[in-house]
Amino acid sequence: MAEQTSIFDTHAHYDDKAFDQDRESLLGSLPDLGIARVVNVGASLASCRRTLALTKQYDYIYGAIGIHPSETGELNEESFESLREMCKEKKCVAIGEIGLDYYWDEPDRETQKKWFVRQLHLAKELKLPVIIHSRDAARDTMDMMEAEKAGETGGVVHCFSYTKETAEVFLDMGFFIGIGGVLTFQNARKLKEAVDSIPLDRMVLETDCPYLAPVPYRGKRNSSLYLPYVVTAMAQIKGISEEAVRKAAWENACRLYHMEA
Repeated sequence: MAEQTSIFDTHAHYDDKAFDQDRESLLGSLPDLGIARVVNVGASLASCRRTLALTKQYDYIYGAIGIHPSETGELNEESFESLREMCKEKKCVAIGEIGLDYYWDEPDRETQKKWFVRQLHLAKELKLPVIIHSRDAARDTMDMMEAEKAGETGGVVHCFSYTKETAEVFLDMGFFIGIGGVLTFQNARKLKEAVDSIPLDRMVLETDCPYLAPVPYRGKRNSSLYLPYVVTAMAQIKGISEEAVRKAAWENACRLYHMEA
């Protein structure tokens, strides 16, 4: 039987306390179980520091450094400088996750927008791609990305949850689309339609673990080991082999993060 292409988890949060009990054994098992690379993604200043620590501990873990919109209230000029320094670390491959989250009222939208723009500028300064978080904020996210010419750095719209029409706008900007466990949910009709229409060479696999585990683990702690369920769902929607999905997703992730395949 032909060997399967390894999986690249483009978006994980292994620094989360949900992994405190078994982090080392779980991460240590990934390469032997077909997960060859992981990008651990920062959300707060503290999680960015933890992310960099993981990149130093495991040669197959890389980092993204950025402040999630829900955490932008902690930023000021001084903390932004320390963020900039963290982004210069050798294994930092992206600025993220950054963006807008209108599901919550805090911090206020102006604060979110201010630091979204600043982090987009930082990505341009450091010539790094961005990882976009956008929840209940599609129009403002698109408008700000277009105004700031985010396509110049490129990146990925992570945990994509909008329509296929919205996907087209991000694709036109040159962005990849991050697809995870939600694709396996029975009620994810909108996402399935989007995945059907998004070209195979523009999608990457992600977990967002410990969140959004695929069926049959929905509601439980997610990990990179569950990504084959997403591969299966994507292959069925696209009418192609699982190996074709794995191969494309690997190549796309390497292009996204400017890595050797």
